[in-house]
Amino acid sequence: MATAATLPVVGPGARDLLRRAGALSPVLAVLALLLVPGGGGGAEGGTGGTGTVADAASGLLVLVCLVRVARGGARPLTRTAAVVLGLPVLGICLAAITSNDPASSLPGVARYVQVFVLVPAAVLLTVRDRRDFAVVAWALVGLALLQGAVGVAQYLTGTGASYQGEDIRAVGTFGATDVMGMATVVSYGLVVVTGIALGSGPGRARTAALVCAGLLFLPLVLSFSRGAWIATVFACALQLLLAGPRRAARVALAAGALGVVLVGGLGIGSDLVEERVTSITRVTAAPDQSVTDRYTMWAAAGEMWRAEPLTGVGLKGFPRYRDAHASVALSSGSDTAGAGAGFRRQPLLSPHNMYLLVLSEQGLVGLLALVGSWTALLVGALRRRGGTGTGTGTGTGFGPGSGPGADCALVAAGLLVWQLVDFFYADIGGPSTVLMAVVFGLAAWWSLVGARRA
Repeated sequence: MATAATLPVVGPGARDLLRRAGALSPVLAVLALLLVPGGGGGAEGGTGGTGTVADAASGLLVLVCLVRVARGGARPLTRTAAVVLGLPVLGICLAAITSNDPASSLPGVARYVQVFVLVPAAVLLTVRDRRDFAVVAWALVGLALLQGAVGVAQYLTGTGASYQGEDIRAVGTFGATDVMGMATVVSYGLVVVTGIALGSGPGRARTAALVCAGLLFLPLVLSFSRGAWIATVFACALQLLLAGPRRAARVALAAGALGVVLVGGLGIGSDLVEERVTSITRVTAAPDQSVTDRYTMWAAAGEMWRAEPLTGVGLKGFPRYRDAHASVALSSGSDTAGAGAGFRRQPLLSPHNMYLLVLSEQGLVGLLALVGSWTALLVGALRRRGGTGTGTGTGTGFGPGSGPGADCALVAAGLLVWQLVDFFYADIGGPSTVLMAVVFGLAAWWSLVGARRA
C-alpha cells in the first residue's frame, strides 16, 4: 500500500502553473478553439464573416470577466485604461447613428466593440501579473507551432490552398477562404519568441524561444503572405533596436543564417518565395490582379471618405457603396481553392486596409478614435521597457529566476507594431480576428497595468 512518502508530489512550480492555467482558462480556451477547422466560414473582410467557436469562447470570456468584476466589487479599470480602451466606442456609435441604414450597421457595431473593446478589456482584467502574461504568450506560441506544423505539411503534401495553380500554400486549419489566418498566428508566435529571445530572462527560456523561432520561420515563408512578411520584419526590427546593438547583432546573424539554410540551402520554396518577394516592388510596374484590386478598393474607400468625411458611409457600408466608387479595373472577386475546399469566387467586400476601411465607414472621427487608442497603447508599451523585479512572483514569468520586465515590453511592443503595420494590408474578418482581440488585450495589460508594476 502506498504511503504518503511514496506518493508523487507536485512541486510548487507545477501547482502554480496549474492554478494560473485554471484562472486563465477562458483566455486559453479562445486560443485552443482556433485549432478547430474553419470549414466553410469565409474571411469576408471588414465586419463580415460568420461566427466561430472561438468567437463564442470570447463571448464566454467577457461574461466570466463580468461575473468576476461584479463579485469583486472594486473598480475594475483605472480611469486611463477605461478611456484608452473605450475611445473606439465614440467613432463606432457615431458612425452607426449617422448611417443611412442604422439597422444594417448593428452587426458591425457588435463586431468592432467585441474586437477592440470588450475582449481586450476582458483579457486585461484576467491577466493578473507577468507570469500570467507569460502563460498566455507561450500558449500563443504553442498555437502558432501547431498551425505552422499543419501548414508545412500542407506544402509538402500538396494539400494546401491553391497558389499559382498548385495546392501548396500553407494556411493551417483556417482553410482557403482565410489565407491570412495561419500567417497571422505564426507571425504573432514569431514576434513573441523574438521578444523572449532578446529579453533578459533565463537562458533556458531564451534558448527555447530561439528554437521556436526557427520552427516558425518556415511556415511563415510558406504562407506566401507579403503583408505578414512585411509586418514581421518591422516588428522584429523594432525589437532588435530596443534590445540593444550587441544582442540584436547576434540574433540577426542567427536569423539570417537560418533563412539562408531553409530557403537558400535546402531550396524550400525558393523560386516561389523569390517571385513573391519581388512582386512587393512591382506594385506600379507590373502588378498582378490582386495588387490591382487592392489599389482599386483603396481608391474607392478614399472616394467614400470624401463623400462623408466626418462620420463615413456607416458600418458595413463599404460593400454597399463599393461599385459606385470603384473603377472598372476592379475584378469581380478573388479565386480560392484547395485545403479541402472546392473552387470558389471570394467577393471583395473590404479594402484590405484597416485604416481605409475605418476611414470610409466611420470617417475621420472613427479613425482618430481607433488610432488614438492604439497609439496610446504603443506609447505605454515603449515608455518603460525594464523594471526591478526580484525574481519572485513579480518577475517576467518567462522562466525561473526572472527579473526585469524587458521581455514583456519587447513582446507587447512587437505585437502592437506587427498589428499596426499589418493593418496597411489587412483588416478585420475571418476566424483569426478574435485572436487579434486577445493580442490587443495582452499588449494593453502591459501598457496600462504591467509596466507600472515593473
